[in-house]
Amino acid sequence: MTAAAQPYVTADGRQIGDVLMEMRNITLKFGGVTAISDISFDVQEGEIRAIIGPNGAGKSSMLNVISGFYTPTEGAVYYKGALRPPMKPFEVARQGVARTFQNIALFEGMTVLDNVMTGRLTHMKASLADQALWWGKARDEEMKNREKVEEVIDFLEIQSIRKTPVGRLPYGLKKRVELARALAAEPSILLLDEPMAGMNVEEKEDMSRFILDVNDEFGTTIALIEHDMGVVMDLSDRVVVMDYGRKIGDGTPDEVRNNQEVIDAYLGVSH
Repeated sequence: MTAAAQPYVTADGRQIGDVLMEMRNITLKFGGVTAISDISFDVQEGEIRAIIGPNGAGKSSMLNVISGFYTPTEGAVYYKGALRPPMKPFEVARQGVARTFQNIALFEGMTVLDNVMTGRLTHMKASLADQALWWGKARDEEMKNREKVEEVIDFLEIQSIRKTPVGRLPYGLKKRVELARALAAEPSILLLDEPMAGMNVEEKEDMSRFILDVNDEFGTTIALIEHDMGVVMDLSDRVVVMDYGRKIGDGTPDEVRNNQEVIDAYLGVSH
């Protein structure tokens, strides 16, 4: 079990709260292969928490455990102070966990607006019959969901492409649309799997700004995987470092940057 984390105020004055999610002694095995070995860490409410490590470190596997795609072989996930039983991804989403993917997972033939609307599925309660007839509760519900989606579209500055099929968009804008879809779910915790992957410098700067704005203006807790160390050190409040399925570092960006085991792992000295 990890030590109880304490709320704190960051250097730029942001309040970081209590533990929102805690991974306790997580081990994940696929047959005889151990992807994650006895790792514990927490994510505090309001922070940007980075998970980093060399290729093959187990980062995406850990994100898949958090989002419910994988059930850990050993250990437990605690969410808002309660033990989370084994859940399917849609059940985890209903709890307030949204994510983006390393490989963009959008509906290419649908418009940006329709793609972002799919992020509201967990908020749609009307029956199938009401939705088909589009009257009463279903109509009111859709109007409210549309209002929220339009707010997200405005926030991420993609108004000009809202009616454009996603398949026609350049890579960087597709990444932003995927972020919009996740934000439309109004998550308590947002998981970002390599949000900067494949982007040029200008696109990375835009995405970094939006991530900071989401955290600051919406108060959304963010856990992200990212290979660009400059981005990680600039954005993150705390960083957990993985290597070959083990945790080798955990702390502020400065603490991690000066951790010799972390330095060795990235330089390949320890292997």
